Amino acid sequence: MLRLKNINTYYGKVHALKNVSLHLAEGEIVTLIGANGAGKTTILNTISGMTPAAAGEVLFCRQPVTALPPDRIVKLGISQVPEGRQVFKPLSVEDNLELGAYLRYRSREGKAAIHKDMGQVFSLFPRLLERRHQLAGTMSGGEQQMLAIGRALMAKPRLLLLDEPSMGLAPLIVQEIFRVLNQLRRENGTTILLVEQNAKAALKLSDRGYVLETGKVILEGPSNELLENVEVKRAYLGKDKKEIWER
Repeated sequence: MLRLKNINTYYGKVHALKNVSLHLAEGEIVTLIGANGAGKTTILNTISGMTPAAAGEVLFCRQPVTALPPDRIVKLGISQVPEGRQVFKPLSVEDNLELGAYLRYRSREGKAAIHKDMGQVFSLFPRLLERRHQLAGTMSGGEQQMLAIGRALMAKPRLLLLDEPSMGLAPLIVQEIFRVLNQLRRENGTTILLVEQNAKAALKLSDRGYVLETGKVILEGPSNELLENVEVKRAYLGKDKKEIWER
């Protein structure tokens, strides 16, 4: 479904991604792990068109999308849940979800279909239904994360990009978020590319993983193998924190 070929991305003179290549098959969950600054978020932003690649190619369903603007990429079926959630805090839960379907409204898709999809989001996250008229900025971090995922789903993506969905959340909320991601893959066939500092949980959820270090892919493979790989422990946690991983 998705293939990156020798992607190079810069922030000014900073070479953020260096010949990054990776792929996702339809229906897979793939995780990206690595230390802060390794390039994980930049990969997601490059795929979604937020940070254009300077060289290389991004293919989605065999179609080049490297030079497309973000709205075109969303229309093709790629949605991103950004780091830090970035919900529209002065607006209600329902308004945030409707904004997720903005391009569908512009294409004159029937409102009934959009509201049906909103109902499916509420079935995934019953707490959002309870708070549908509440201002997003007054909700907890976990509820805002649910809303950010729901908003992305309102665009009806085939590929969902998630950037640190567990950041700052209580363990029980993280379990709920990961349960929903697994359900989306199982019931909807949604393909998921997951950036996550909680490497152990992410690898347990995913089929495969890529380990990044200073803008390069240094390891890749099945998640169960990466979980046992000492290089993964070193790259993500650092030598002095190995015991935390093993705990």
